[in-house]
Amino acid sequence: MVLNRVLRSEESIARNVCVEPKSERKSEPKSALRATLLERREAQSEQPGQAAKNEALAKRLQEVLARHSATCIGFCWPVAGEFDARDAMAHWLAAGTTREAALPVVVKPHAPMVFHAWRADAPMKEGRYRIPVPAEERVVVPDLLLIPCVGFDADRYRLGYGGGYFDRTLAAWPDAKRPVTIGIAYESGKCGALPREAHDMPLDAIVTEAATY
Repeated sequence: MVLNRVLRSEESIARNVCVEPKSERKSEPKSALRATLLERREAQSEQPGQAAKNEALAKRLQEVLARHSATCIGFCWPVAGEFDARDAMAHWLAAGTTREAALPVVVKPHAPMVFHAWRADAPMKEGRYRIPVPAEERVVVPDLLLIPCVGFDADRYRLGYGGGYFDRTLAAWPDAKRPVTIGIAYESGKCGALPREAHDMPLDAIVTEAATY
């Protein structure tokens, strides 16, 4: 019950916290599409068949991760009806003694994020925007990122929350160590060709409950 209250709180946070008004004014089609897709995803999260979709997505995600030799995976605490990857990450961690997982931490607005090590029993604290982050601030550098998508298209372009945090984080990443990027989404978020800007880059793959793109 406590977790449900936290997640409901985070759903409202996600709409406001990751939006930069200046960029949104430049891209009204993205803003309108984002609002529609968020509403659709949150409504879907309450439907009876959602558990089966989550199981299918978790299985497909584990299959995709098995194809990579990642030693550290960054993923996101679930908000706004996102797929909850924590069980999948705990399962992945349990399969190897040298593996690490991490959550992104917003150090300050409009700046690249850092990643702090996470484990299933890790003590958590309230981070910026009230999204939980690991209490222990041990910085790690993932070699694979699981990136939530509000929407996506067949060319693997992603629609996020509009704040540009992942764009800035990846732009600041050393090219030689650039991580594999895997989007996590539901089929309900699939769109036609998304509006694209000069800085937009396709993800390496996108995983849903029904397919891997």
